[in-house]
Amino acid sequence: MPTPPPISVLILVPLLFFFFCTEPVIAWRPWPNQTLNKTDFIFGGSKKYEGSSEFVQLKYHMGPVLTANITVYPIWYGSWQNSQKRIIREFISSISSVEAKPPSVAGWWKTVQQYTDQTGANISRYVHIGAEKNDRFLSHGKSLTRLSVQSVIKSAVTSSTRPLPINPKSGVYLLLTSEDVYVQDFCNNVCGFHYFTFPSIVGYTLPYAWVGNSAKLCPGVCAYPFAAPAYIPGLKAVKSPNGDVGVDGMISVIAHEIAEVSTNPLVNAWYAGQDPVFPVEIADLCEGIYGTGGGGSYTGQMFNGVDGATYNMNGIRRRFLVQWVWNHLVNYCTGPNALDQ
Repeated sequence: MPTPPPISVLILVPLLFFFFCTEPVIAWRPWPNQTLNKTDFIFGGSKKYEGSSEFVQLKYHMGPVLTANITVYPIWYGSWQNSQKRIIREFISSISSVEAKPPSVAGWWKTVQQYTDQTGANISRYVHIGAEKNDRFLSHGKSLTRLSVQSVIKSAVTSSTRPLPINPKSGVYLLLTSEDVYVQDFCNNVCGFHYFTFPSIVGYTLPYAWVGNSAKLCPGVCAYPFAAPAYIPGLKAVKSPNGDVGVDGMISVIAHEIAEVSTNPLVNAWYAGQDPVFPVEIADLCEGIYGTGGGGSYTGQMFNGVDGATYNMNGIRRRFLVQWVWNHLVNYCTGPNALDQ
């Protein structure tokens, strides 16, 4: 039985709804060999608000969302520096923190919280880090397929020493691959994806996400705008806020995936389009938009720190650059750093 393609964060997928004329949404990343296609014409161009369109019909398909307190279980695959882990841990911890000054990561999460299940219960406000697992010796090799990603998760939850807890109701298993690890389709049309594990492989149905460190393989694609690809003239990189281009680039991808796995953990909840195999989710619609006016290759208005670093929201102690997400109540992309807030 063929494996359904995982929900990709950073992929230009055909949107399976039928339009004759639209006010477009703009979602963008500097993929190699990118050409303008029908999807770009439908969802790229002028806009009334950042990514706005009354023609985007994001619908609820009656499946579960993560309404209980969310626990993220990081799986560190490959070699990771402690400083890199601290950046990612603080971002995840900042999602629920009330300590950060606005605009904050917690303010960004409030848009995700607005999504509900069929009982009217909202996505949980609380996201915290649970147990972690290190796989520094690359037990499944340096090149992973989409299916072997699930095998890595199986190893983490069935390990003879300190296995990760089994938490199908509110757990998110976050596989993070180091800069020397390749995952199927990485850099070509994905920087991360989410799906759920198959009982035939893992033994359980568990929502999970994968995000890779692109520092060596494709920083100009997956760490943009902290690096810029040479094949697109005129794009200039900006300084990353935490001094690590690869990890700072991962933060927005991690945010993207946690937002989507929370609102569509089993691929039957919140998405646009007619086919759950190729859905368009709340972060897909706003890919590349980080501030007011964002769209196409323009990221939108961001902040520049006194150190020259670029960011758009605050964590507990650090600054981050995080893409906006789709707000289904107003039908456009929103973020806590919008100029009208």
